Amino acid sequence: MYKKLLSLLSVALLVLASPLSQAAHHGDSVKATIADLTWMTGSYEVAFGPMTLEENWTSAGNASIAALVRMSGGGKTSMIELIVIEEKGDSLELHIQQWDAGYKPRAHGATTMKLVSIGEHSVGFEAVTSGGLKRLGYSKSGDSFTISLVGPDDKAQDIPLKAR
Repeated sequence: MYKKLLSLLSVALLVLASPLSQAAHHGDSVKATIADLTWMTGSYEVAFGPMTLEENWTSAGNASIAALVRMSGGGKTSMIELIVIEEKGDSLELHIQQWDAGYKPRAHGATTMKLVSIGEHSVGFEAVTSGGLKRLGYSKSGDSFTISLVGPDDKAQDIPLKAR
């Protein structure tokens, strides 16, 4: 049992030390540029019953990348979300805002998040202002684009989308 635990810890240390994966330690900022997020560009979607969640990421450039997110179905749009990731110093900052139908801002307002991890095809952010989400991350493998989030209730959820 001890050997197995030691082996797992060794693997975890190798992953954390890998040049392809950076994670923040004790308040340190993770270094990255918008060019590190070019893999996010594209359009992705997933069905939620009669609704469809779409995420449309622009090309990365000029120190930012942005996404327009829409939840729609049955002839109506129920939610719109704007996500902007921009360079801040030698790291990245994410801003997210959601609106209900009729362009009515959701009660929790906009949220600002700091970069806490980045890999070859993954990125993670943590809220620095109060809002609807505590953590938000993205990863991509082939034509699968996964949103990983932790809400205000500390419940973690992964939402796998497919490229359109």
